[in-house]
Amino acid sequence: MQFKLAALLLLAAANESLAAFKRPMRSRILAAGRAGQESKIAAHRLKTTKDAGDSASCNSTGTITTTAPKTNIFGGLSDDEFAAVTAFLHNQTAVNLTAVANATAWDNTLINLDLLQPNKTDALNYLDNNGSAPLRYAHATVQVGATLNPYVQEYQVGPLPISSNTTAVPLTYIYNTGNGGKMPIFNADAVAISQFQYTVGASIQNITIGLINGTAAGSTNDTLLIGGNDPVIHEGDRVVQWNQFYAINTGIFFDETVLPTGLEFKTDITGRDPSQWSVVGWYYAGQFWNTTADFVAAASAPGFKKYNTPIDGTWASTDQEGPLLPNDNLYPPTALQPQGTRYAVDMEQKYVEWMGFSFYVGFTRDLGMQIHNIEYQGQRIIYELGLQEALAHYASFDPLQSATAYLDSYYGFGPSTFELVQGFDCPTYATYMNVSFYASEVSHTHANAICLFENDPQYPISRHISADYVSVTKNVNLVLRSVATVGNYDYMFEYEFHLDGSIHVTVRASGYIQGAYYAHNEEYGFQIHDALSGDMHDHVINYKVDLDVLGTKNSLMRQEVVPATVQYAWSPTPRNTMKVRRSFVDNEKDGKIDWNYNSAVTYAVVNKDEKNAYGEYRGYQVAPASGSVIHLTVRNSTDLGSSANWATNHLYALQRHDTEPRSAYAYNNQDTRSPAVDFGQFFNGESLDQEDIVLYFNLGMHHVPQTADLPVTVFTTAESSLLIIPENYMDRNPSQATIHNVRVMFNNGIVDDVETFGTVVPQCQLDFGTVSTNLSGYTGEIVTPKFPYDPAAAQVANPGQS
Repeated sequence: MQFKLAALLLLAAANESLAAFKRPMRSRILAAGRAGQESKIAAHRLKTTKDAGDSASCNSTGTITTTAPKTNIFGGLSDDEFAAVTAFLHNQTAVNLTAVANATAWDNTLINLDLLQPNKTDALNYLDNNGSAPLRYAHATVQVGATLNPYVQEYQVGPLPISSNTTAVPLTYIYNTGNGGKMPIFNADAVAISQFQYTVGASIQNITIGLINGTAAGSTNDTLLIGGNDPVIHEGDRVVQWNQFYAINTGIFFDETVLPTGLEFKTDITGRDPSQWSVVGWYYAGQFWNTTADFVAAASAPGFKKYNTPIDGTWASTDQEGPLLPNDNLYPPTALQPQGTRYAVDMEQKYVEWMGFSFYVGFTRDLGMQIHNIEYQGQRIIYELGLQEALAHYASFDPLQSATAYLDSYYGFGPSTFELVQGFDCPTYATYMNVSFYASEVSHTHANAICLFENDPQYPISRHISADYVSVTKNVNLVLRSVATVGNYDYMFEYEFHLDGSIHVTVRASGYIQGAYYAHNEEYGFQIHDALSGDMHDHVINYKVDLDVLGTKNSLMRQEVVPATVQYAWSPTPRNTMKVRRSFVDNEKDGKIDWNYNSAVTYAVVNKDEKNAYGEYRGYQVAPASGSVIHLTVRNSTDLGSSANWATNHLYALQRHDTEPRSAYAYNNQDTRSPAVDFGQFFNGESLDQEDIVLYFNLGMHHVPQTADLPVTVFTTAESSLLIIPENYMDRNPSQATIHNVRVMFNNGIVDDVETFGTVVPQCQLDFGTVSTNLSGYTGEIVTPKFPYDPAAAQVANPGQS
């Protein structure tokens, strides 16, 4: 501000106006275009910091390795540990397991194994104080089917490796509704439920042939399939489900979710005896019948109105369609790294270092990619950052869509994280990491499922131009990315690390929508095809960020920009202006936060015991970034009950506890009335003043699909992100440390000097074959049986088909 004021005073003394100051700047920048100037510039010898003869060589495939300072205690179980824990549990008579390969729905089976994440107190003692590594425990999920009331039971198995000290005990301390790590399930008889659905379809195939042009009778020549709503519906003591007929795709594209027929039936599937299950209602195009007989009679009567039926075709194909775009036959711009990576990786420990940042990558069956122990300039800033849950909540005139609210960690982001397509999902030059997870006594490895790369977003991180110079700093960030395809939707999860010390958390959505039948759905979406409504739904994606600002004792500062009327001593009248008002969110009772509509309020995790050189609290701010940042529109959701209390606000602040490691639970969808983890119960009025606090935030989109969502939604419009930004954490902008900065001095159209601060431009020819995409080696997944354990039986399979 003082520099600007001094410059204006000097100009005023010279009888120049502000406009006159701006015009010469512009004319100087454009002066090279004036007649006669070309020869002056050509004759002028540029003075640079490096001669071209000093240029570095190229090595686009070069990599930098490092050794992690500590073992990755967050990284997951090894193949040998998977096998050993599986065998150990099979030897526990109280668990009474049956090998999955031999089991029926009426047996007890081991359906998941993962690392039980260490308690933070133990982890910090290891990471910071050279203490012993935390004892390792497995987190086992057993489906108990040998009962009339099936359930899942969570177990803690350890310590590992297996020894005489190892035990398997119910895992209870991370669940807060008194269920003791035990959750009833209502899909244990999924095969029988499916058979029942198709028995219903067979019983009315004469009607479905005429009404929706096909059959779903459980035969190989069916042209329809049947799908039910999730979660199941609890009506008193009854368990019911709505089911709809969908047209089966006729090509290679699995697009059934955009082929609803509008014919639905309601089943009562209470209990485990299929002979007691029944059909208790029918729905078609706004009409409801209580019994099958009533529906058949109505549908058979003359004059019964038949609506459009969905017809699959190229409109749902993701292949190239339509006239070629101008010049699209030319290959597009392609990024490359001429001297190899500038980040260092320990692949065994999944540990990364880049420009002052370091972190460990973790991966779980429920949540996919996670990040741990993020340090910046030698100090931990984040203990844990990652996905907690993803919700897709629908609304519709028809009963199935109205009763649909997916909680996706039940399906698992780990199993849904498949190999990335090099050159499309990520640059070809990226570093790719494999991931592994366990499901039903088989370990799965997905090759190249996480990518890591430096990226030039093609705008500078900072710049300024003045009367005789222009200064610009190149913007380079490090991207960690994965894509999880949960059913019809593809979620791209991304973490960007920036030279200014900030971290950008982004999620994007693509894939096929789950559309509704078009009839009578006008209040819930656009009609986007002959028989298809782009049915409205909310995507709410919940994250956890455990910031540790110069220690674990932190506070949450609230800063608001407010209008003000102030009487200043130097002004004869009051002035309408604005001020900054600071306060603290000092108790959990105020920890449920919505972003200000005008972005006038910001929140920062600060350490009151640590101030910068100017007396300001050092901290990290969280703030919405690009795209939409939402919470769930529906209040007191009929579908979700208490299972998604994390979805009702934008941001949450809590005191952190090892007994509250996650806002959700994979099986919360089984009984939404009484979930094993109720996030609402985390709030019990605890202090947030210089405590170990943790934030949860929501990203997502209010999605009302339109015609451009066919065949699939595009990432460019379905994007949401949040910034984690240093606030008075450093005494100046740390991005100025990069040498990839330039200052150009000029005078009347003549460049006097170009300062490049030691940057050396590589001089070499490019073999485009080294940076072009070769997809011939794309693999599916590698599966290895764990009971009995047979590493030699590992085989490659198609993703999700093993």
